[in-house]
Amino acid sequence: MARVCVIGAGAAGLCAARHLLVEPCVSSVNVLEQAGQLGGTWVYTEDVGYDDFGLPIHTSMYKSLRTNLPKEIMGFPDFPIPESDKSYLPAKDMLTFLQAYADKHGVTELIKFHHHVQLIIPKEAPSGTLWDVTFKNLKNGVIKTKEYEYVFVCNGHYNTPFIPSIPGLKEFHGEVMHCHDYRVPEIFTDKRVLVIGAGPSGMDIALEITSVTKKVILSHHLNPQPRTKFPDNLVQKPDVQKLDGERVYFQDGSEDEVDVVFLCTGYQYNFPFLHESCGIVVEDNCVEPLYKHLVNIRHPSMCFIGVPYYVCAFSMFDLQVRYYIRSMNGTFRLPAPADMTRDWEDEKRDRAARGYSKRQTHMMGPDQERYYASLATEAKTKTLPSVLTKIREESSERFLHNLKHYRQDVYKIIDDDTYEIISNGKREVLC
Repeated sequence: MARVCVIGAGAAGLCAARHLLVEPCVSSVNVLEQAGQLGGTWVYTEDVGYDDFGLPIHTSMYKSLRTNLPKEIMGFPDFPIPESDKSYLPAKDMLTFLQAYADKHGVTELIKFHHHVQLIIPKEAPSGTLWDVTFKNLKNGVIKTKEYEYVFVCNGHYNTPFIPSIPGLKEFHGEVMHCHDYRVPEIFTDKRVLVIGAGPSGMDIALEITSVTKKVILSHHLNPQPRTKFPDNLVQKPDVQKLDGERVYFQDGSEDEVDVVFLCTGYQYNFPFLHESCGIVVEDNCVEPLYKHLVNIRHPSMCFIGVPYYVCAFSMFDLQVRYYIRSMNGTFRLPAPADMTRDWEDEKRDRAARGYSKRQTHMMGPDQERYYASLATEAKTKTLPSVLTKIREESSERFLHNLKHYRQDVYKIIDDDTYEIISNGKREVLC
Protein backbone atom coordinates (compact mmCIF):
# COMPACT_ATOMS: atom_id res chain seq x y z
CA MET A 1 0.00 0.00 0.00
CA ALA A 2 1.70 3.15 -1.26
CA ARG A 3 1.73 6.65 0.17
CA VAL A 4 1.88 9.15 -2.70
CA CYS A 5 2.79 12.83 -2.80
CA VAL A 6 1.51 14.99 -5.67
CA ILE A 7 3.32 18.31 -6.18
CA GLY A 8 0.91 20.92 -7.57
CA ALA A 9 -2.85 21.27 -7.99
CA GLY A 10 -2.96 22.43 -11.59
CA ALA A 11 -4.54 20.27 -14.27
CA ALA A 12 -1.77 17.64 -14.13
CA GLY A 13 -1.82 17.34 -10.34
CA LEU A 14 -5.62 17.13 -10.23
CA CYS A 15 -5.56 14.39 -12.85
CA ALA A 16 -2.91 12.44 -10.93
CA ALA A 17 -4.88 12.67 -7.69
CA ARG A 18 -8.14 11.71 -9.41
CA HIS A 19 -6.69 8.38 -10.62
CA LEU A 20 -4.62 7.68 -7.51
CA LEU A 21 -7.69 8.00 -5.28
CA VAL A 22 -9.39 5.01 -6.90
CA GLU A 23 -6.27 2.84 -7.14
CA PRO A 24 -6.32 -0.09 -4.68
CA CYS A 25 -2.53 -0.16 -4.30
CA VAL A 26 -2.53 3.42 -2.95
CA SER A 27 -3.16 3.99 0.77
CA SER A 28 -2.95 7.80 0.91
CA VAL A 29 -2.60 10.79 -1.40
CA ASN A 30 -1.30 14.22 -0.38
CA VAL A 31 -1.62 17.08 -2.86
CA LEU A 32 0.65 20.02 -1.99
CA GLU A 33 -0.18 23.37 -3.59
CA GLN A 34 1.65 26.60 -2.80
CA ALA A 35 -1.19 28.85 -4.01
CA GLY A 36 -4.49 29.44 -2.25
CA GLN A 37 -6.59 27.78 -4.94
CA LEU A 38 -6.38 25.03 -7.52
CA GLY A 39 -5.91 25.57 -11.24
CA GLY A 40 -2.22 26.38 -11.64
CA THR A 41 -1.59 28.47 -14.74
CA TRP A 42 -5.34 28.95 -15.31
CA VAL A 43 -5.63 31.21 -12.25
CA TYR A 44 -5.72 34.92 -13.12
CA THR A 45 -4.29 37.55 -10.82
CA GLU A 46 -3.39 41.16 -11.45
CA ASP A 47 -0.33 40.68 -9.25
CA VAL A 48 3.09 40.19 -10.81
CA GLY A 49 6.50 39.57 -9.29
CA TYR A 50 6.11 37.99 -5.87
CA ASP A 51 3.14 36.98 -3.73
CA ASP A 52 2.41 37.82 -0.09
CA PHE A 53 4.75 35.04 1.04
CA GLY A 54 7.70 36.21 -1.05
CA LEU A 55 7.33 33.45 -3.64
CA PRO A 56 7.33 34.13 -7.40
CA ILE A 57 3.85 34.54 -8.87
CA HIS A 58 3.14 31.21 -10.56
CA THR A 59 0.54 32.10 -13.18
CA SER A 60 1.30 33.68 -16.54
CA MET A 61 -2.39 34.30 -17.32
CA TYR A 62 -3.32 37.63 -18.91
CA LYS A 63 -6.75 39.17 -18.55
CA SER A 64 -8.10 38.67 -22.07
CA LEU A 65 -6.73 35.16 -22.63
CA ARG A 66 -8.92 32.67 -24.42
CA THR A 67 -7.86 29.11 -25.18
CA ASN A 68 -5.81 28.75 -28.34
CA LEU A 69 -7.19 25.23 -28.85
CA PRO A 70 -10.87 24.26 -29.10
CA LYS A 71 -12.53 22.94 -25.95
CA GLU A 72 -13.44 19.74 -27.80
CA ILE A 73 -9.84 18.54 -27.37
CA MET A 74 -9.09 20.19 -24.02
CA GLY A 75 -11.10 18.06 -21.62
CA PHE A 76 -10.16 14.80 -19.94
CA PRO A 77 -11.10 11.50 -21.63
CA ASP A 78 -13.61 10.66 -18.90
CA PHE A 79 -14.66 14.24 -18.16
CA PRO A 80 -15.16 16.42 -21.29
CA ILE A 81 -15.75 20.15 -21.18
CA PRO A 82 -19.53 20.76 -21.32
CA GLU A 83 -21.01 21.51 -24.71
CA SER A 84 -21.64 25.13 -25.65
CA ASP A 85 -21.92 27.20 -28.81
CA LYS A 86 -18.25 28.27 -28.71
CA SER A 87 -15.14 26.15 -29.10
CA TYR A 88 -12.62 28.67 -27.71
CA LEU A 89 -13.20 29.58 -24.08
CA PRO A 90 -12.01 32.32 -21.73
CA ALA A 91 -9.56 31.26 -19.02
CA LYS A 92 -12.16 31.62 -16.26
CA ASP A 93 -14.28 28.91 -17.90
CA MET A 94 -11.29 26.56 -17.89
CA LEU A 95 -10.74 27.28 -14.21
CA THR A 96 -14.41 26.54 -13.51
CA PHE A 97 -14.03 23.28 -15.44
CA LEU A 98 -11.00 22.21 -13.39
CA GLN A 99 -12.84 23.02 -10.18
CA ALA A 100 -15.77 20.85 -11.29
CA TYR A 101 -13.38 18.02 -12.20
CA ALA A 102 -11.70 18.17 -8.79
CA ASP A 103 -15.02 18.34 -6.94
CA LYS A 104 -16.54 15.47 -8.91
CA HIS A 105 -13.68 13.12 -8.09
CA GLY A 106 -13.17 14.08 -4.45
CA VAL A 107 -9.82 15.75 -5.04
CA THR A 108 -10.59 19.26 -3.76
CA GLU A 109 -10.82 18.28 -0.09
CA LEU A 110 -7.43 16.54 -0.31
CA ILE A 111 -5.47 19.59 -1.42
CA LYS A 112 -3.22 21.24 1.14
CA PHE A 113 -3.31 24.85 -0.04
CA HIS A 114 -0.56 27.32 0.87
CA HIS A 115 1.88 24.42 1.25
CA HIS A 116 5.21 25.15 -0.38
CA VAL A 117 7.44 22.18 -1.19
CA GLN A 118 10.98 23.06 -0.17
CA LEU A 119 13.00 19.88 -0.58
CA ILE A 120 12.66 16.34 -1.89
CA ILE A 121 15.36 13.79 -1.06
CA PRO A 122 15.45 10.06 -1.93
CA LYS A 123 16.59 7.52 0.60
CA GLU A 124 17.20 3.83 0.21
CA ALA A 125 15.12 1.31 2.14
CA PRO A 126 14.76 -2.50 2.01
CA SER A 127 11.61 -2.06 -0.08
CA GLY A 128 13.29 0.36 -2.51
CA THR A 129 13.56 4.13 -2.73
CA LEU A 130 11.53 6.21 -0.29
CA TRP A 131 11.12 9.97 -0.47
CA ASP A 132 11.43 12.59 2.26
CA VAL A 133 9.33 15.59 1.21
CA THR A 134 9.80 18.76 3.24
CA PHE A 135 7.11 21.43 2.93
CA LYS A 136 6.15 24.64 4.67
CA ASN A 137 2.67 25.74 5.66
CA LEU A 138 2.81 29.33 4.45
CA LYS A 139 -0.04 30.39 6.72
CA ASN A 140 1.57 29.43 10.03
CA GLY A 141 5.20 28.91 9.06
CA VAL A 142 5.29 25.29 10.25
CA ILE A 143 7.76 23.08 8.35
CA LYS A 144 7.21 19.32 8.16
CA THR A 145 8.88 16.37 6.48
CA LYS A 146 6.83 13.34 5.44
CA GLU A 147 7.83 10.04 3.90
CA TYR A 148 6.31 8.67 0.68
CA GLU A 149 6.76 5.68 -1.57
CA TYR A 150 5.98 7.66 -4.75
CA VAL A 151 6.25 11.28 -5.88
CA PHE A 152 4.30 12.80 -8.79
CA VAL A 153 5.92 16.07 -9.90
CA CYS A 154 3.14 18.21 -11.42
CA ASN A 155 4.37 21.78 -10.93
CA GLY A 156 3.86 22.91 -14.53
CA HIS A 157 6.26 24.58 -16.92
CA TYR A 158 4.71 27.93 -17.81
CA ASN A 159 5.95 29.89 -14.80
CA THR A 160 9.74 30.44 -15.03
CA PRO A 161 10.53 32.82 -17.91
CA PHE A 162 13.20 31.96 -20.45
CA ILE A 163 15.36 35.02 -21.17
CA PRO A 164 17.30 34.62 -24.43
CA SER A 165 20.89 35.73 -24.82
CA ILE A 166 20.68 38.76 -27.12
CA PRO A 167 23.67 41.10 -27.44
CA GLY A 168 22.82 44.43 -25.80
CA LEU A 169 19.68 43.22 -24.02
CA LYS A 170 21.01 43.88 -20.52
CA GLU A 171 22.12 47.38 -21.53
CA PHE A 172 18.92 48.29 -23.41
CA HIS A 173 17.89 51.87 -22.52
CA GLY A 174 14.17 51.18 -22.44
CA GLU A 175 12.02 48.66 -20.60
CA VAL A 176 12.53 44.89 -20.85
CA MET A 177 9.60 42.67 -19.90
CA HIS A 178 8.63 39.01 -20.24
CA CYS A 179 5.06 38.03 -21.11
CA HIS A 180 4.89 36.14 -17.77
CA ASP A 181 4.23 39.56 -16.24
CA TYR A 182 1.77 40.79 -18.87
CA ARG A 183 -1.84 41.33 -17.80
CA VAL A 184 -3.46 44.20 -19.79
CA PRO A 185 -2.45 46.17 -22.94
CA GLU A 186 -2.70 49.64 -21.39
CA ILE A 187 0.84 49.40 -19.99
CA PHE A 188 2.08 49.88 -23.58
CA THR A 189 -0.01 52.94 -24.43
CA ASP A 190 1.73 55.18 -27.00
CA LYS A 191 4.92 53.09 -26.92
CA ARG A 192 6.98 51.45 -29.63
CA VAL A 193 7.11 47.78 -28.68
CA LEU A 194 9.41 45.07 -29.96
CA VAL A 195 7.74 41.68 -29.43
CA ILE A 196 10.24 38.83 -29.64
CA GLY A 197 8.66 35.46 -30.33
CA ALA A 198 5.62 34.34 -32.34
CA GLY A 199 4.31 31.46 -30.27
CA PRO A 200 0.68 31.50 -29.08
CA SER A 201 1.30 34.24 -26.49
CA GLY A 202 3.54 36.34 -28.73
CA MET A 203 1.07 36.39 -31.62
CA ASP A 204 -1.97 36.95 -29.42
CA ILE A 205 -0.48 39.75 -27.34
CA ALA A 206 1.19 41.45 -30.32
CA LEU A 207 -2.21 41.72 -31.97
CA GLU A 208 -3.91 42.85 -28.74
CA ILE A 209 -1.51 45.69 -27.98
CA THR A 210 -1.79 47.23 -31.46
CA SER A 211 -4.93 48.90 -30.12
CA VAL A 212 -2.87 51.14 -27.79
CA THR A 213 0.68 51.29 -29.16
CA LYS A 214 2.36 53.59 -31.64
CA LYS A 215 4.05 50.64 -33.28
CA VAL A 216 4.55 46.92 -32.78
CA ILE A 217 7.45 45.01 -34.32
CA LEU A 218 6.91 41.25 -34.20
CA SER A 219 10.31 39.54 -34.48
CA HIS A 220 10.35 35.80 -35.20
CA HIS A 221 11.77 33.03 -37.39
CA LEU A 222 8.58 31.28 -38.46
CA ASN A 223 8.87 29.83 -41.93
CA PRO A 224 6.63 30.31 -43.80
CA GLN A 225 5.51 33.62 -42.35
CA PRO A 226 1.99 33.75 -40.89
CA ARG A 227 -0.53 34.89 -43.50
CA THR A 228 -2.60 36.71 -40.87
CA LYS A 229 -3.32 40.29 -41.91
CA PHE A 230 -2.25 42.46 -38.99
CA PRO A 231 -3.19 46.12 -38.35
CA ASP A 232 -1.06 48.72 -40.11
CA ASN A 233 0.92 49.56 -36.96
CA LEU A 234 2.35 46.01 -36.74
CA VAL A 235 5.26 44.90 -38.88
CA GLN A 236 7.00 41.51 -38.95
CA LYS A 237 10.77 41.24 -38.79
CA PRO A 238 13.30 38.40 -38.62
CA ASP A 239 15.27 37.57 -35.48
CA VAL A 240 17.07 40.30 -33.57
CA GLN A 241 20.80 40.52 -34.18
CA LYS A 242 21.58 42.98 -31.39
CA LEU A 243 20.31 45.90 -29.33
CA ASP A 244 22.18 49.16 -28.85
CA GLY A 245 20.72 51.91 -26.71
CA GLU A 246 17.17 52.22 -28.00
CA ARG A 247 17.99 50.79 -31.41
CA VAL A 248 17.30 47.24 -32.51
CA TYR A 249 19.16 45.59 -35.38
CA PHE A 250 17.63 42.67 -37.27
CA GLN A 251 19.25 39.84 -39.17
CA ASP A 252 18.06 41.19 -42.52
CA GLY A 253 20.15 44.34 -41.99
CA SER A 254 17.23 46.62 -41.06
CA GLU A 255 17.04 48.59 -37.82
CA ASP A 256 14.54 50.59 -35.78
CA GLU A 257 14.00 52.37 -32.45
CA VAL A 258 11.78 50.95 -29.69
CA ASP A 259 10.75 51.86 -26.15
CA VAL A 260 10.02 48.34 -24.90
CA VAL A 261 11.53 44.91 -25.53
CA PHE A 262 8.73 42.45 -24.80
CA LEU A 263 9.97 38.87 -24.54
CA CYS A 264 7.48 36.18 -25.57
CA THR A 265 10.26 33.62 -25.56
CA GLY A 266 8.75 30.78 -23.58
CA TYR A 267 9.57 29.21 -20.26
CA GLN A 268 12.09 26.98 -18.55
CA TYR A 269 11.48 23.73 -16.70
CA ASN A 270 12.26 24.42 -13.07
CA PHE A 271 12.28 22.04 -10.11
CA PRO A 272 13.99 24.02 -7.31
CA PHE A 273 12.77 21.58 -4.65
CA LEU A 274 14.62 18.55 -6.07
CA HIS A 275 17.83 17.71 -4.23
CA GLU A 276 20.70 16.79 -6.56
CA SER A 277 20.47 13.21 -5.28
CA CYS A 278 17.13 12.94 -7.10
CA GLY A 279 19.29 12.61 -10.22
CA ILE A 280 17.35 15.06 -12.40
CA VAL A 281 19.25 17.64 -14.43
CA VAL A 282 17.79 20.47 -16.55
CA GLU A 283 20.16 21.75 -19.22
CA ASP A 284 19.10 23.86 -22.21
CA ASN A 285 15.50 23.01 -21.22
CA CYS A 286 16.10 19.28 -21.53
CA VAL A 287 14.92 17.43 -18.41
CA GLU A 288 16.83 14.20 -17.99
CA PRO A 289 17.12 11.33 -17.61
CA LEU A 290 13.41 10.65 -18.22
CA TYR A 291 12.03 7.45 -19.71
CA LYS A 292 9.13 8.31 -22.02
CA HIS A 293 9.52 11.97 -20.94
CA LEU A 294 7.91 10.78 -17.73
CA VAL A 295 9.81 8.39 -15.42
CA ASN A 296 12.89 9.40 -13.43
CA ILE A 297 15.28 6.70 -14.66
CA ARG A 298 17.60 7.02 -11.66
CA HIS A 299 14.71 6.72 -9.20
CA PRO A 300 11.68 5.22 -11.01
CA SER A 301 9.33 5.84 -8.07
CA MET A 302 9.29 9.51 -9.13
CA CYS A 303 7.42 10.65 -12.24
CA PHE A 304 6.91 13.97 -14.01
CA ILE A 305 3.44 14.60 -15.44
CA GLY A 306 3.07 17.11 -18.28
CA VAL A 307 6.63 17.69 -19.48
CA PRO A 308 5.96 17.27 -23.26
CA TYR A 309 4.49 20.29 -25.04
CA TYR A 310 2.61 20.95 -28.28
CA VAL A 311 0.24 18.22 -27.19
CA CYS A 312 -3.41 17.67 -26.25
CA ALA A 313 -2.48 18.51 -22.70
CA PHE A 314 -5.26 17.29 -20.39
CA SER A 315 -5.74 14.05 -22.34
CA MET A 316 -1.99 13.47 -22.32
CA PHE A 317 -1.87 14.04 -18.54
CA ASP A 318 -4.56 11.40 -18.17
CA LEU A 319 -2.70 8.89 -20.33
CA GLN A 320 0.62 9.53 -18.58
CA VAL A 321 -0.99 9.07 -15.16
CA ARG A 322 -2.76 5.86 -16.20
CA TYR A 323 0.50 4.56 -17.67
CA TYR A 324 2.48 5.23 -14.51
CA ILE A 325 -0.14 3.88 -12.10
CA ARG A 326 -0.22 0.66 -14.11
CA SER A 327 3.50 0.35 -13.49
CA MET A 328 2.81 0.86 -9.78
CA ASN A 329 0.09 -1.78 -9.52
CA GLY A 330 1.91 -4.44 -11.52
CA THR A 331 -0.10 -4.36 -14.74
CA PHE A 332 3.29 -4.06 -16.44
CA ARG A 333 6.87 -3.62 -15.26
CA LEU A 334 9.04 -0.72 -16.25
CA PRO A 335 12.22 -1.78 -18.06
CA ALA A 336 15.46 -2.06 -16.10
CA PRO A 337 17.25 1.30 -15.63
CA ALA A 338 19.90 0.38 -18.22
CA ASP A 339 17.19 -0.38 -20.78
CA MET A 340 15.31 2.84 -19.98
CA THR A 341 18.56 4.78 -20.40
CA ARG A 342 19.22 3.11 -23.75
CA ASP A 343 15.70 3.98 -24.94
CA TRP A 344 16.11 7.60 -23.80
CA GLU A 345 19.49 7.99 -25.53
CA ASP A 346 18.13 6.38 -28.72
CA GLU A 347 15.19 8.79 -28.75
CA LYS A 348 17.45 11.81 -28.31
CA ARG A 349 19.66 10.67 -31.19
CA ASP A 350 16.64 10.09 -33.40
CA ARG A 351 15.22 13.52 -32.66
CA ALA A 352 18.57 15.19 -33.28
CA ALA A 353 18.86 13.40 -36.63
CA ARG A 354 15.42 14.79 -37.56
CA GLY A 355 16.49 18.36 -36.81
CA TYR A 356 15.29 18.87 -33.25
CA SER A 357 17.59 20.95 -31.04
CA LYS A 358 18.34 20.01 -27.44
CA ARG A 359 15.99 22.78 -26.31
CA GLN A 360 13.23 21.00 -28.27
CA THR A 361 13.77 17.65 -26.51
CA HIS A 362 10.23 17.56 -25.14
CA MET A 363 8.44 19.16 -28.10
CA MET A 364 5.93 16.74 -29.61
CA GLY A 365 3.78 18.33 -32.32
CA PRO A 366 3.87 15.83 -35.22
CA ASP A 367 5.36 13.18 -32.88
CA GLN A 368 2.54 13.29 -30.35
CA GLU A 369 0.37 10.50 -31.76
CA ARG A 370 3.34 8.13 -31.82
CA TYR A 371 4.17 9.15 -28.24
CA TYR A 372 0.63 8.43 -27.02
CA ALA A 373 0.66 5.03 -28.74
CA SER A 374 4.00 4.09 -27.16
CA LEU A 375 2.63 4.78 -23.67
CA ALA A 376 -0.61 2.91 -24.29
CA THR A 377 1.05 -0.13 -25.87
CA GLU A 378 3.54 -0.60 -23.04
CA ALA A 379 0.92 -0.06 -20.32
CA LYS A 380 -1.66 -2.26 -22.06
CA THR A 381 -4.23 0.51 -22.05
CA LYS A 382 -6.19 2.55 -24.57
CA THR A 383 -4.40 5.26 -26.53
CA LEU A 384 -5.89 8.65 -27.36
CA PRO A 385 -8.15 8.87 -30.41
CA SER A 386 -6.50 10.28 -33.52
CA VAL A 387 -9.24 12.90 -33.88
CA LEU A 388 -7.63 14.87 -31.04
CA THR A 389 -4.32 15.33 -32.86
CA LYS A 390 -6.13 16.04 -36.15
CA ILE A 391 -8.12 18.87 -34.58
CA ARG A 392 -5.02 20.18 -32.83
CA GLU A 393 -3.10 20.39 -36.11
CA GLU A 394 -6.05 22.02 -37.90
CA SER A 395 -6.53 24.59 -35.17
CA SER A 396 -2.81 25.41 -35.03
CA GLU A 397 -2.74 26.09 -38.77
CA ARG A 398 -5.76 28.37 -38.53
CA PHE A 399 -4.18 30.17 -35.59
CA LEU A 400 -1.13 31.06 -37.67
CA HIS A 401 -2.91 32.17 -40.78
CA ASN A 402 -6.18 33.65 -39.50
CA LEU A 403 -5.32 34.92 -36.03
CA LYS A 404 -8.06 37.55 -35.96
CA HIS A 405 -10.94 35.17 -36.64
CA TYR A 406 -9.96 31.55 -36.02
CA ARG A 407 -11.56 31.52 -32.57
CA GLN A 408 -14.94 31.92 -34.26
CA ASP A 409 -14.60 28.38 -35.67
CA VAL A 410 -16.76 25.73 -34.00
CA TYR A 411 -15.72 22.08 -33.81
CA LYS A 412 -17.65 18.90 -33.16
CA ILE A 413 -16.14 15.44 -32.70
CA ILE A 414 -18.10 12.81 -34.65
CA ASP A 415 -16.06 9.70 -33.78
CA ASP A 416 -12.49 8.70 -32.87
CA ASP A 417 -11.24 9.66 -36.34
CA THR A 418 -13.69 12.24 -37.70
CA TYR A 419 -14.69 15.76 -36.79
CA GLU A 420 -16.78 18.61 -38.10
CA ILE A 421 -15.82 22.26 -38.33
CA ILE A 422 -18.08 25.25 -38.95
CA SER A 423 -16.09 28.23 -40.23
CA ASN A 424 -17.62 31.38 -41.75
CA GLY A 425 -20.98 29.63 -41.80
CA LYS A 426 -19.62 26.70 -43.82
CA ARG A 427 -19.78 23.18 -42.43
CA GLU A 428 -17.03 20.70 -43.31
CA VAL A 429 -16.50 17.11 -42.19
CA LEU A 430 -12.85 16.01 -41.97
CA CYS A 431 -11.14 12.75 -41.09
